[in-house]
Amino acid sequence: MSVVKELDDMTECCICNEMFTDPRILPCVHTFCLNCLMSYGKDKQPGDDMPCPLCRKEFIIPADGLSGMQKNFFMEKLVSARKLSAGEEAGHIICDVCSSDEVRPSEATAQAKPATKHCLQCQQNYCDHCSQSHTKVKATASHVMIEIGKELQKKEIALRLPTTCETHKGEEIKVFCLECQLAVCVMCFIKSHKTHDCSDIAEVSIDRHKQMKNDTDKIRELLEKTEGVLPRFEKEQNDLANHLADIENEINTAADKLIAAVERDRVKLLSEVESIKLKRVKQLETVRQKVEQHLAALESLKQYSETLLSSGTACDVTRSANSLHSRAKELMMFDVISHVDSSLPSLNVSFTSLTLLDVENLVGTVAKEGLYPGILCRQCVLCKLGLWLSHRATCIFHINTNHPQTP
Repeated sequence: MSVVKELDDMTECCICNEMFTDPRILPCVHTFCLNCLMSYGKDKQPGDDMPCPLCRKEFIIPADGLSGMQKNFFMEKLVSARKLSAGEEAGHIICDVCSSDEVRPSEATAQAKPATKHCLQCQQNYCDHCSQSHTKVKATASHVMIEIGKELQKKEIALRLPTTCETHKGEEIKVFCLECQLAVCVMCFIKSHKTHDCSDIAEVSIDRHKQMKNDTDKIRELLEKTEGVLPRFEKEQNDLANHLADIENEINTAADKLIAAVERDRVKLLSEVESIKLKRVKQLETVRQKVEQHLAALESLKQYSETLLSSGTACDVTRSANSLHSRAKELMMFDVISHVDSSLPSLNVSFTSLTLLDVENLVGTVAKEGLYPGILCRQCVLCKLGLWLSHRATCIFHINTNHPQTP
């Protein structure tokens, strides 16, 4: 997958299907536009539980509302990279220097040349002439200039797009406060964190990177394991349909022999089989949806973590490590195999053919096992009549039922 295509997928909000604007990240690591979240939760109040629009995992709305949800700084960086890489506005971006004439702004804008370069440090756009001048000035000679519209590589996105402080514009984040668990710039450190235990963010990111790498490897293994479970549902449903089709054939064969006398019983038995089928299919669909949701959560976390590991700065990794680790631990606690096994007990359905014309259920009974835990199979008619002791040695049709040993 190309970097542009990957950026397109990563930076598209699944609610509005547009590129993120003011992206906010939820505890489940899914990201949405702030306006989309506010529209989705318009009936919710601070302190309410609200489900994630994608995976349905609930989170508590902050005291200051959905606008208080954590910003996804890494996603904002990816959005900027997408705009620069794809050159969506190329040809419409004018040089910031040429158009900066404060005395005659309209005339300067009209004469401004199209921008071809973007300075990551200054966050300004330059035409070819101004970009050359910019790189010749001693104070800005070391600045990184990228070509607008040129596709960036993952390493370039990580290395070239610095993370700057929201409070102190232009100040790059280089310090991590261990006490507050915040990534800050030098000015923030001087003003608010000087007495705290702080460290170089690059050093802190080493351990966080190892932790995320370990979690991502485990999630990748769990993802493969979960994907392997999905084919089981189709096989189970096909086997169920085939087996119940055989049961229906047995019922029809027995009913045809008894002609009109067994018509009522035949309809009732087919109804029972259909009921079993519908209940079982409903069970399969319910558990399938749960596993698919879990699979989607694993895939989403894996993709986000891998992109963060390959494209994120030390600051990005450090900021996201704890929440990603918590989400990974939560997903790994879900044993998909045990969940499927416990939610889908084995199902055995058999047909008991009886030939007595003077009792109920002339055609027979449908015995079901495993559809729902704790439900016993129906006893045959002879057992109901108290004839089990003399009947059990001769009944060749009665299968898979539990009988009392005495009438």
